[in-house]
Amino acid sequence: MHTSYVHPLKKPTSHSLTNPSQNTDCSNPISDSFSSVVYCQDDASGALFLKGPSGSYDNMDIDCDGANASEGLCDNDPTGQSMTAFMDQVAEFGISDLDAHIHTYVVLGNEGATPSFDPQSVGIEPLSVVAVVCNGKMFYGVWGDTNGGTSTGEAALSMGQLCFGDDAVNGNEGHDEANVLYVAFPGSDAVPGKSAAWKAETEEEFEESLAAIGDKLIANL
Repeated sequence: MHTSYVHPLKKPTSHSLTNPSQNTDCSNPISDSFSSVVYCQDDASGALFLKGPSGSYDNMDIDCDGANASEGLCDNDPTGQSMTAFMDQVAEFGISDLDAHIHTYVVLGNEGATPSFDPQSVGIEPLSVVAVVCNGKMFYGVWGDTNGGTSTGEAALSMGQLCFGDDAVNGNEGHDEANVLYVAFPGSDAVPGKSAAWKAETEEEFEESLAAIGDKLIANL
């Protein structure tokens, strides 16, 4: 499991993605503002990330959509839905849908409201690896759902638990501080496909199965 973080996206330019406490404003916004947060793109790598004003990034709301949406710590989710955006695609790997209790998915993209943004417009592919820097640690997930409104900064319950502890989040309580960095990667090299442990029994098992691809993507930034 990935438990250390210094500068996973460090670059020798004035527009480097660095430590959340030391970062500046987005130099290349590619979306309208979503309540002061914008989608940004790293000029050199094409990586997509969410950026708030000044040194902030985004918060982490908890998403429980998908399989077992109303079970366990998701039973109080006021907006839970029984399916994720890519349910049909993930069925190829022998599961009915992503499970927020196990699959460390991230919510990216906004549709059905104004403003809107589609990560696929900049090469981010469904179910591709997303790096999440949170609470002094870094974990890997996949782009697994979209937001039907204008909210940003959202991830599966399992990602929230890896970041902040099993009892720190639930379906109706996330992490409010805007110090979480989400980074998505363009291209087919970021898609784990059958190499991911889609039938994993724990979030740790699923997250670890993304490490080989995730580590390469981070190293290339």
